[in-house]
Amino acid sequence: MNGKSLDGKTIILRVELDTQLANFSRAASAIEQAGGDVVAIDVIQTGREKTVRDLTVKVGATGVASRIADALGELPGIRLVNVSDRTFLLHLGGKIAIAPKSPIQNRDDLSRVYTPEVARVCTAIHDDPSKAFTLTIKRNMVAVVSDGSAVLGLGNIGPYAAMPVMEGKAMLFKQFGEVDAFPICLDTQDTESVIAAVKAIAPAFGGINLEDIAAPRCFEIERRLREELDIPVFHDDQHGTAVVLYAGLLNALKLVGKAIEDVRIVVCGIGAAGTACTKMLLAGGATNILGVDREGILTADRTYEHPMWQWYAEHTNPERLQGGLAEALQQADVFIGVSAGGILTREHIGSMAEQPIVFAMANPEPEIRPEQAEDLVAVFATGRSDYPNQINNVLCFPGIFRGALDCRASEINEAMKLAAAEAIASVIAPDELGPLYIIPSVFNQRVVEEVRRRVIQAAISSGVARKEPRE
Repeated sequence: MNGKSLDGKTIILRVELDTQLANFSRAASAIEQAGGDVVAIDVIQTGREKTVRDLTVKVGATGVASRIADALGELPGIRLVNVSDRTFLLHLGGKIAIAPKSPIQNRDDLSRVYTPEVARVCTAIHDDPSKAFTLTIKRNMVAVVSDGSAVLGLGNIGPYAAMPVMEGKAMLFKQFGEVDAFPICLDTQDTESVIAAVKAIAPAFGGINLEDIAAPRCFEIERRLREELDIPVFHDDQHGTAVVLYAGLLNALKLVGKAIEDVRIVVCGIGAAGTACTKMLLAGGATNILGVDREGILTADRTYEHPMWQWYAEHTNPERLQGGLAEALQQADVFIGVSAGGILTREHIGSMAEQPIVFAMANPEPEIRPEQAEDLVAVFATGRSDYPNQINNVLCFPGIFRGALDCRASEINEAMKLAAAEAIASVIAPDELGPLYIIPSVFNQRVVEEVRRRVIQAAISSGVARKEPRE
């Protein structure tokens, strides 16, 4: 583990000391000279020849953890076994577990949860497969599925390295929406194999949340699964981002007194998220959207090999403008960035219309940092938690799936996504709305409740609900 990733926090050093050669006071002194502060010592194992201790050390300045490791490595009789921090400790053995809802305390309990009584339940489901929704975990269980090809800002790191993210997603489902979720990372990045694998496991789940699958394969995978399964399939990187973005934009436009039908919106980065955001904006009434990617402004005057770019060009840019980002932003009202850090400048923003709205959502580095442009914009949002107005998918997927599961929806359609966005926006009262508060906190309990309620209404109205909840 490199020291840089551990700076600015508390680290735990596990050291093995040779009792004949090592002097612990020398180790403590070396740590302090390297810039660390030993705040706790735990003896893990002791013997005549060796002793193992965990040292809790506060580190502050950049590079301290690395310097400590180097200093200990130079001392005779001391071996640095491991360096960890609170984040790594949290992930030891994984972050989730499965627990029974009812304990098995005697033979009678055993017979009812397993053989022979369970056979009656199996037979009931065999006679009426829809009973799987009421008599198994399918009622409240979502599969969080990834192939590890586009994980956060890390890229194609594969299924094993993707698991911590998917476990975290499962935790968020449970914490915020009381939805049980299980992470499934597939050891294939072949489109047909991913589709086949998800279809094969679908009987156990009430919904599928696709996560961190690279474009353009994610479009085909989602489309096919939506067509071939009778449970909701939701690619959160596309639609979750789009829902929360639209919610934030609704409130931002209220602040500046502009209507979505009248504004020019520039979307930078036409991948999975950019395309889904645009579809959501079009469904919400936007009429003038420009998409910009590495080939410049997408226009119907050109033909693109990328099928999604071709679709995009044919459904946006009504004036058929050409050029790059600078040309697209001339007199634009809204900038939406889902591209790369540092590509937006003050000059770009200065060329926009009055009271510009900037959503710089690239992670971990936004297209421009708020402190570089806050004097030029009316509203600024990012994808980061350390700035106001975070566009965070956690505001969306727990409530959407909670609603979809409760009304046993066969899919999550555009009407349900629009309803979710409007619900998120509505949580902030008009008198609370401000430039630094257009999106509610992920810890606001009203968010899931309101999203669930409106999603169920939209599912019933659009004819995809198979059950009408009592409440």
